[in-house]
Order: sequence, then C-alpha cells, then structure tokens
Amino acid sequence: MRSSDQNSGHEIDTGPDWYALYTRHQHEKNVARSLSCKGLEVFLPLYTAVHRWKDRDKQLSLPLFPCYIFLRNPLERWQSILATPGVYSLVGFAKRPATIACDEINAVKRVVGSCLKLEPHPFLQCGDRVRLRAGPLEGLEGLLVRKKSTWKLVVSVEMLQRAVAVEVDATMVERVAARTAEVTPGFLGAMARA
Repeated sequence: MRSSDQNSGHEIDTGPDWYALYTRHQHEKNVARSLSCKGLEVFLPLYTAVHRWKDRDKQLSLPLFPCYIFLRNPLERWQSILATPGVYSLVGFAKRPATIACDEINAVKRVVGSCLKLEPHPFLQCGDRVRLRAGPLEGLEGLLVRKKSTWKLVVSVEMLQRAVAVEVDATMVERVAARTAEVTPGFLGAMARA
C-alpha cells in the first residue's frame, strides 16, 4: 500500500492506467491492505488531520478521497478484487471500468509526498456557482471563472446583462446549487398592458 508516509520523491509513472474502487465508508485502509496482500499495486492517498474531542486532540491519518482507493492494471483479477470485504464496486461508465490517467495519479502522489499541508477540497470547475466562505465578501455568491493563473468570482446583474469580476482565493469558495430563473407569472403580461 502506498500512502503519504510511503510515497516521497518525484517518480514519474507512465505505465498502465489506474482504476478506482468504491469502498465502504471507513474501510479504505483495510481494503488497501487486503489487496496489497493479494499482490496488487494499490495507492491510497492519505492526509493528516487533527480531530478535537472534549478531553483531547488526536492526530489522524485519513483518506484524501473517502471511500475510494486506486489500483493499477488489475484487469484479469476483478472477481477476486470485488470479493474483497469492504469493496462495493469498481468505478466505471456504461458497464466498463473507467481508467484514470497516470499523470493525474502522479500529481496526487506528488502532493501527498510533499511536506506541504493538504486536505480534501470540493471539485470545482469554471462556471460553477459558488459562495465565499470567509473574508470581507463572505457569503457573496457568483460564478467561478479562471483567468490565467487567478480565480475570479463573477457577480452578474442579469436584467442588464452586465457583470463584475473580483479576484478570490479558490480555497475560500464552496459550491452552491445553481439558481433557476424565477419569473413572476403574469409580470410580462402586466407590462404589455401598461
């Protein structure tokens, strides 16, 4: 099993693609250990978090992607893998296993292998509706866009079809549900009669 403790350095991996397994909640380490014992190449990225209880603080090693572990090239052994206690399913699309590119796994390995503080973060894309969680504009909602190396929050006045963009720290935003256009019934008809 490879984890944050065991993977340091900048090894570049260009071998076969990786696959993701979906596991039971809080069974990632046991599943990774079992599959490693079966001779499979397993990657379970971990991060360190401090959890506070009333009487103490405890440092825990937690999965960076809860309920997921990564396997390399296990194509002939799916029956044995899926029969492993704690494994729910193989991640796939249209009843076919979905591959994860080596460069994406390499990027995660570099982050995990660094001495920098890391933590899970919601997956955000340009165009997502987000809300600022902190700072002078806390609570403000808008669309997330990227311009060169900076993230910006776009606040729009849809009626005027105008917008303003403000630079934000991408770690200070959270995704929110997109609003649907609200049209008051009869509003346009009342304007036409006036």
